Amino acid sequence: MTTPPGQHPGTGGGGGSSLPGCARHPERPTGLSCTRCGRPACPECLRDASVGYQCVDCVAEGARAVRRPQTLAGAAVGTRPIVVPILIALNVLVYLVTAAQAGNPMRNSSSALFHAWALWPPQVAAGEWWRLATSGFLHFGLLHLALNMFALWVLGRDLEVLLGRARFIAVYLVSLLGGGVAVYLFGELGTQVAGASGAVFGLMGGIAVAAIRLKVNPRQALMVIGINLLISITIPGISLLGHLGGLVIGALAVAGMVFAPRDRRNLVQGGTVAALLVLLVVLFVIRDVQLGEWMCVTGADGLRCGQVG
Repeated sequence: MTTPPGQHPGTGGGGGSSLPGCARHPERPTGLSCTRCGRPACPECLRDASVGYQCVDCVAEGARAVRRPQTLAGAAVGTRPIVVPILIALNVLVYLVTAAQAGNPMRNSSSALFHAWALWPPQVAAGEWWRLATSGFLHFGLLHLALNMFALWVLGRDLEVLLGRARFIAVYLVSLLGGGVAVYLFGELGTQVAGASGAVFGLMGGIAVAAIRLKVNPRQALMVIGINLLISITIPGISLLGHLGGLVIGALAVAGMVFAPRDRRNLVQGGTVAALLVLLVVLFVIRDVQLGEWMCVTGADGLRCGQVG
């Protein structure tokens, strides 16, 4: 153990000392002071500094003033992904609930929660607009869930570290909505859609844009996007519209994040997300007006929807 210069073991604390008291412990006389602020400080309140000793208050203030290294999107370097595991846990939880309600893990789409959250355009036109978002947390069976969660884990970890947690959440959610709005805008009225694929494709697009910004060869990312789009086209039952909507919106959102100038970073990033949300709302309203007023009724033969008037 070392003792700051000017202080000898066993000295200080005498009742008749003329030394000033420590700024943090007035009852402790001391001949030492902080080299930064000059206040008296006892050995317990002093820390080694580049020159002399500083009190703990000045050390803390200096630590706050030090600028931490940041990624090109403005996130602190070295943060661990937390949002991605939480999103995976939420998707798995929703799947388990639907599987338990249906009594069959492979036919969970027959559950009450699945019927309440899935994206079916007539129900959205009837006023249940929240299905554009909730459908992104549903999956048709265990394989569908496993594929999407694996892709979310592989793609999401790096993108969350690059963007930071708040920006990553914004990109994920706006991509999810982009996929839902694309299905509502161009999809067939009789087709029910669910899955996190729109958000996952948004992350794919974001990875490709980030690679270009980082001056890394984006060939691998573009190949992954191309292969997945080909699968979406050739295999029946996969929502190509949801994938394309998420891909485009996600790429645009990440472009606003990584190409924003440093001096106006927060303004440009927030403005990009806000502009995309406004665009999606406008597209939703246009489609809603086109479809007109709908009503859905659950009867003995199941759910039936039709236009009013």
